[in-house]
Amino acid sequence: MQKNSSLMVRLDAESKAILTAAAELRQVSVSDYVRSVMVQQASRELAAAESQTIAMTPDEQMEFWNALTKTPKLTASQKDLGAIMRGEM
Repeated sequence: MQKNSSLMVRLDAESKAILTAAAELRQVSVSDYVRSVMVQQASRELAAAESQTIAMTPDEQMEFWNALTKTPKLTASQKDLGAIMRGEM
């Protein structure tokens, strides 16, 4: 017979309110909600790690895409180095 073990998590008031509201939508306890969602997410992450792929949510995909396509702002040192490399300094 397998024993259950507990896990304590500290949350700020806003995070707890969000979890409580989500649990109410599913009509389950907050513990059951966290358990079902987190175990499912952890399983996906482990499967992705085993297949050596990166799994991202749609929001994470958009954030990643925006980071890749955004023109970087060069620091003064980087601009100076570029000028030196081009023989301008």
